[in-house]
This record gives sequence, C-alpha cells and structure tokens, in this order.
Amino acid sequence: LGNHVGYPYRSACCGSDEKTYMVGGWAWAWWLITDIQRITLEIMTLQPKCEDVETAEGVAITVTGVAQIKVMTDHDLLAIACEQFLGKSVPEIKGVVLQTLEGHLRSILGTLTVEQIYQDRDKFAQLVREVAAPDVGRMGIEILSFTIKDVYDKLDYLSSLGKTQTAAVQRDADIGVAEAERDAGIREAECKKEMMDVKFLADTKMADSKRKLELQKAAFNQEVNTKKAEAQLAYELQAAKEQQKIRLEEIEIEVVQRKKQITIEEKEIVRTEKELIAMVKRPAEAEAYKMQQLAEGQKMKKVLMAQAEAEKIRRIGEAEACSIEAIGKAEAEKMRLKAEAYQQYGEAAKTALVLEALPKIAAKVAAPLARTNEIVILSGKGNRVTGEVNRLLAELPVSVNALTGIDLSKIPLLQKMTYAQA
Repeated sequence: LGNHVGYPYRSACCGSDEKTYMVGGWAWAWWLITDIQRITLEIMTLQPKCEDVETAEGVAITVTGVAQIKVMTDHDLLAIACEQFLGKSVPEIKGVVLQTLEGHLRSILGTLTVEQIYQDRDKFAQLVREVAAPDVGRMGIEILSFTIKDVYDKLDYLSSLGKTQTAAVQRDADIGVAEAERDAGIREAECKKEMMDVKFLADTKMADSKRKLELQKAAFNQEVNTKKAEAQLAYELQAAKEQQKIRLEEIEIEVVQRKKQITIEEKEIVRTEKELIAMVKRPAEAEAYKMQQLAEGQKMKKVLMAQAEAEKIRRIGEAEACSIEAIGKAEAEKMRLKAEAYQQYGEAAKTALVLEALPKIAAKVAAPLARTNEIVILSGKGNRVTGEVNRLLAELPVSVNALTGIDLSKIPLLQKMTYAQA
C-alpha cells in the first residue's frame, strides 16, 4: 500500500507503461513489482526577490514579494506536474517556480516606472500574476496569490518621491479632509434631513395609526357603550315598569288607606262637631244669651239712668229757671221798688247813692295803682300839678257814667263843686 493523503502516486506493473494517479484515498500495489512515486499537493510559499533591477526610467530598485503556489489536481494538469516534478523534493520544486516568477518580475519591472510600481502595488502584482501564470501553469502549478512585500532603493529615490508624495498626499489629505468634512457636513445634514423626514413620516404614520386605532377604539367603545346604554335603558325601563306596578299597588293601598282615613276623619269630624256643639257652641250660645241679656239689662239700666238723669236735669233746669225767674222777678221788683224809692227820695237820695258808690269806684280804679310804689308828676311849673288834678276830677263823671249809667254832671251838688273848683 503506497497511498498517502495529499500525495498522488503513479504505479506501473511488469514493464507496463500504464500509469495510475491517486489523489488521497488508497490503492493496491504489488510489493517489489509496482513502482510508486509521490508528489506533494500542499500549498508552497515562495518569496521572490529582485535586487537592483532598473525600471523604465533607469532607476535601480529592489522588489520583494510573497507567492502562494500549489500543484493542480486536475487529471491532465496533475500528469504534467508529475512529468515535471515527480521524484523532486519540495525545495527543488520551489526553486524552479521561484526562478520563473523572478524572471517575469524582472521583465515587468523594466517596463514600469517607479511611481507606477510604488503607487499601485496591487496592479503591479496582478500584472506579474497574469504574466507568470501561463508559464507555471504549463508546469502543472497554480499561482494562488502573489503580493508585493516591499519596494526600496539604495539612492533614496523612493524616499524623495515619498516626501514629495507625502507633501502632495498631505495636501491632498488636508483638501480631502476639508472636502470630506464638507461632504460629511452636507451628508450629515442630508442624513439628518432624511432622518427627520423619515422620523416625521414615521411619526405621521404612527400618529395616523394611532388615530385609526383611537377611532377604531372609539367606534368599538361607542358600540359597546351603545349596547350598554341599550341594556341599561332596557333594564331601567323594565325596572321603571316594575316600579310603576309597585307604585300602582302602593297607590291602591294608599287609596284604600285614604278612604279609610277619610271615613275615620269624617266620623271624627262628626264627633268633633258634636263635641264642639256640646262643649263649645251650647255653652257659647248660653254665654252669648247671658251676655245679651246682661247687655240688654245694662242698656236698659243706662237708658233708664239716662232718662232719670235727663229728667233730673230737666227738673233741675226747670227749678233753676223758676228760681231765676223768681230772682229776676224779685230783682225787678227790687229795682222797681228802688226806683219808686228813688223817685220819692228825690235828688238828695240819688246823690247819697252816688256818694256811696264812689268809694267802690275809687277802689276799683285805684286797684292797679296799689302795686305802684310812687307816682311822680313832672311839670315845669308849680301850677302844672294842680291842673292835672283838676283834669282828673273833671273826667271822673264821665267814667262814672260809663260804669253806672249815672250822669254825675247833672247832680246839682257836683255841679256846684265843679263850678267852685273852676
């Protein structure tokens, strides 16, 4: 058994040219008869390096790379690889492929500038892979990957280029940063605007959904409330009907009770009326009759007393009138007798009567003067007082005549006195 995982083998038997290839797995082999050879199918790593290779501009640079290769497992390509490398070790296989890659790398470096190689390594590596792949493919080898590891020179060309490039890159970087910041600001504003638009749209949709939900809930609530209200109204209506029935029964009971109460009250009224008649009206009528009789008695008494008083007054008036009449008659008779006497006495009797009356007249005239302490008569001459006294005496008959009706000036004695004074 000469199989090995990852190693194909070729076998031949008894001088036959038939070859059998086995990738992995196992197979029968005759001991000391079958020729078995192995080749690795593992990935092999190569590090091609080209030192001081002149570029298209004549600048010597050194380039190092890393390549991953592998023997292809396709039957025809595997047969080619076995024809080329069967019986060789892995380092020998790597050396053959490495020399091929380095040759192609050198040839490609001569066609490019340093800037092209330095600035676009991926394109350079892709170009090397594309150029070298057909050659190594004809060996049954597949280039899985090829990358440029490092590029440098001994004259600091790349360093100077790097500085220039660095400055340009720094400048471009600053510009790029500014533009990026500008674009970022614009983009941020646009994103914010889009975000706000999306947010507003989402809020609008949410509000619309919420409104629809609220409307739906309101519709449901309205329907539920309507049913509840209908049920409540039906319940209240039924309750009202039952309550009405109960009330009607209560009213009938109240009517019966009221009728009984009215009957009782009527009987009570009759009883009360009888009681009032017996206890109030009859005594009141008796008392009223009594008061009426008493009033009539008082009235009669007052009438009789008034009549008696009137009769008394009339009798007293008649008596007074008779008395006055008698007194008047007596006075008249007295006056008549006095007159007759005066006629018989003559002038001397009249004078005596006047003289008798003068003190009384003087007393009446002097009565106001009784409250006077003194009387002072003012006159510029001595005979003025005498004149005043004489004037008073001259006026005395007039006063007597006014008081008594007797004219003293016609009495001879006084006439003589007056003339004598004159």
